[in-house]
Amino acid sequence: MRTVLITGVGGSGRTTVAAATALATARSGQRTLLLSTDRAGALDEVFHPVGPAPVAESTAETAPAPWSPPTELAPRLWVARIATPEYFRAELAAVQERARSVLDYLGANAVAAEEATELPGADAFALMATLRAVHQAADRAAAARAAGGPPRGWDVLVVDLPPAPEAIRLLGLPEQLGRYLRRLLPAERQASRALHPMLAQLAGVPVPAQRLYETFSRWQEDLAAVRQIIESDAVTVRLVAEPGPLAARALRAARAGLALHGCRVDAVIANRLLPVGSADPWLAAASGQQQAALKELREACGRAKAAPEHGAAETTGGGPAGIPVPGIPVREVPHAGRDPRGLADLGSLADAVGPVDARPDRPAAEPWTVEDRLADEGLLVWRLPLDGAERDDLSLVRRGDELVVTVGEFRRVLPLPSALRRCTVAGAGLHEGALRVRFAPDPRLWPRDH
Repeated sequence: MRTVLITGVGGSGRTTVAAATALATARSGQRTLLLSTDRAGALDEVFHPVGPAPVAESTAETAPAPWSPPTELAPRLWVARIATPEYFRAELAAVQERARSVLDYLGANAVAAEEATELPGADAFALMATLRAVHQAADRAAAARAAGGPPRGWDVLVVDLPPAPEAIRLLGLPEQLGRYLRRLLPAERQASRALHPMLAQLAGVPVPAQRLYETFSRWQEDLAAVRQIIESDAVTVRLVAEPGPLAARALRAARAGLALHGCRVDAVIANRLLPVGSADPWLAAASGQQQAALKELREACGRAKAAPEHGAAETTGGGPAGIPVPGIPVREVPHAGRDPRGLADLGSLADAVGPVDARPDRPAAEPWTVEDRLADEGLLVWRLPLDGAERDDLSLVRRGDELVVTVGEFRRVLPLPSALRRCTVAGAGLHEGALRVRFAPDPRLWPRDH
């Protein structure tokens, strides 16, 4: 399922751009679902109010629905909200049911649904659950259509995410939590659960019930499924910013954080651009500052001639004599003069932003590659694309068979390829948007014929 994740600088109009992107995509003939995490009412300003409805009740055998029922607001356009409070309460009830024997032994009282208040971070878990639920629904609908059924489900999912720093941590959460779960409950410990009934009788105390282990297993499966969705070629990120003195720096950090987690940026939206050439001194000064920031933004993303597409001036990477080189398109969206309200106002922005392009839903190619330089230099070089990263923000730590990479405020623990586990780190360097880590074979571990 084609999925576009909209994030960017805080206060730059992300929700409005997400809504315009979804509307443009629906108008292009694709069945589109706009999914929002917004609670401040920004979505209500551009659409009719879409209130989160109560989710389905959950039991120990059924998972709660993490989103409100989608509402069709325009032809081929549906809108839904993530229902975090309801999802949190239902999940809490399900976990307590599975751990009932342990809670009873400890004399603990279960938290009733009506007194449960969602904890910090619940939004992230609800979003991950919703991503998987929407993609599962799309797969079922596609199978039904292939069997001759009526058109149902969606072709494109547009997700309105929080600001970039929070969104990047959220996108890295499935991998991070999966790693923690493997540490806390390794496979060998799960395999020994067949002995738990006998151990419980010998010790005279209850041990975690079978259903509690099944809960951990389900969490691991859910996290793996969300990672598979995020790592698909059909999932891309669009960054939104209102050009200003700090916009290029903020977007550069966002691009580096997204690259660290293997997320692909397909466009940068320069939003709320003021008209140029105004006779008003104040407006001319504000526009001039914006244009200077826009120029810096173009240079950061790969400068080239502007080419209009779907009503937007789009800039892509370019080289000498106009030869195109890879770059991130920059789409320029003019200021509407007021906050958009309703489909009529949103339509003009949709023309500027443009619809979502088609991409195959398949696993993305592995971004990290190993270059064999053993014959010439006696080294293996691990190439890590980190577009937007700066040398002073980088930190590397080798920890056993893992490499801990820190880029600014973002960190990821990368498992080393098997060949590199038998090597020592000989150095590293950042060049043309890629971190190259050099590894020298360890004579104690490397085969003698090398």
